Amino acid sequence: MAESHDRGKQGEGIAASYLVGKGYEILETNWQSNHQEIDIIARKDSLLLIVEVKSRSTNCHGEPEVFVTRQKQRMLIKAANHYIARNQLETEIRFDIISILFRGGYHRLNHIEDAFYAF
Repeated sequence: MAESHDRGKQGEGIAASYLVGKGYEILETNWQSNHQEIDIIARKDSLLLIVEVKSRSTNCHGEPEVFVTRQKQRMLIKAANHYIARNQLETEIRFDIISILFRGGYHRLNHIEDAFYAF
């Protein structure tokens, strides 16, 4: 479990660095409210980005992004709505997934923009 947690934290750091390199400002990491968590909240111009980061050491059961279930999506939407209300924001919002697959000393990052929509 500790190894999985450490890999997740490492993946979140890689994802945040990647987003900064793409011109995003990281507003929050591991933002929590009412037992809900958003891995990364970022902004670029008028766009608020809600990012779920999934890190795995193998893809034998599927790529990391397939583990962002409908239930997880609902939780992220609810948490994002709470963040927006708490901060009194009026902005465009996008839900992305960044999946990271670790292999040996390397990693492969896949950024899926508009991975799902609020429903």
